[in-house]
Amino acid sequence: MITVEAICYKYKPLKNGELPLKVRIFKDRKSRYINLGVSTKAEDWDFSKNRLKDSHPNKDEIEKLITRTISMLKEKIIELKAEQQDFTAQSLLDRLNASTTRKTVGDIFNEQMQRLADEGRRKYMLSLRYVYNTLITFNKHLDIYFSEIDITFLRRYETWLRKRGVAENTIGIHFRSLRAVYNIAIEQNAVKAENYPFRKYKVSRLHEETAKRSLSKSDVERIIAYKSTNRYMRFPIDIFAFTYYCGGINFIDIANLTPANIIEGKLVYKRHKTSKLIKIPLQPQAVELIKKYQRNNSPYLFPILSDFHETEIQKSNRIHKVISKVNKRLKEIGEELGLPLTLTTYVARHSQATVMKKAGVSTAVIREIMGHSSERVTQIYLDSFDNEQIDNAMKNLL
Repeated sequence: MITVEAICYKYKPLKNGELPLKVRIFKDRKSRYINLGVSTKAEDWDFSKNRLKDSHPNKDEIEKLITRTISMLKEKIIELKAEQQDFTAQSLLDRLNASTTRKTVGDIFNEQMQRLADEGRRKYMLSLRYVYNTLITFNKHLDIYFSEIDITFLRRYETWLRKRGVAENTIGIHFRSLRAVYNIAIEQNAVKAENYPFRKYKVSRLHEETAKRSLSKSDVERIIAYKSTNRYMRFPIDIFAFTYYCGGINFIDIANLTPANIIEGKLVYKRHKTSKLIKIPLQPQAVELIKKYQRNNSPYLFPILSDFHETEIQKSNRIHKVISKVNKRLKEIGEELGLPLTLTTYVARHSQATVMKKAGVSTAVIREIMGHSSERVTQIYLDSFDNEQIDNAMKNLL
């Protein structure tokens, strides 16, 4: 016989005089206890009926905690009996502890933000921190367990974001981030997979069509040929051009390029966002831009970073400052040229992909050139592509 029940442990009062509440497992004349982390005054506990009195201010919440803990134990008992395994009160408790790690939503979020910071993925870390902060503002705290994030919680959070005027795609990013952290919680046994709310709550619907971000080859040529009496306008255009000629390389990767990234006429670098190794042939126009900006007293190919920027935070702040100025000036150029969209360095990345696609280059090769990693199986397959295919694809940009 085995009994599982909630008790008010009157033998060791806490410093504040209250009595701790526990769940007792009794089997083979031995008892083991699970501390619920809550307590009560003796006068608020009915010792004859072994339950809280209605006078307790948090009666409903504590009873939910008791019910949930007892239900988890009974599930483990059923599992053990179904497996025809003998067990003691202690082994039952051990099995419960092994299956569920008592980590809160805040715990998992903070662990992941620290991991991203340690890996140097500061942009993703800041994005996750933003979601973390909005959740705290919404719920007042994140000292809750993932099992409490159910469909009702998600709907309330979505409504709250909409009332604050958050854009549709931004809401989608918030929920994809929360879903990713929930999946990590499942991997760490911080919540059971059957509690996963995103099977019914579809994040994919939180999406709106993104405005056009690519230009035709003729428009790209107009941008690169743009002339201005303002000498500060030339650098943004050259960065736009280098992005286009080098397979849509991201600005942060341009900023970190050094002579060591040029190997046998190719640009070889690890993409900052995905750590994927990119190898692309350097077109003559790209080589000329490197020669134009490279200085003997700088370790970098372009005048974005310098020896002064030593820490990751210094580098990140500098890159953010420069790209903001570059995109501001590109926007002005785009308006002067009458382009159908807001001109940014990201437009160069999209445009080169569109130009190659229209030239008949396969999507798989384009993904290889751009270093995408969203489709893992495709990326594994792409590892077999030879350099000649990529070399030929890049010629379509000229």
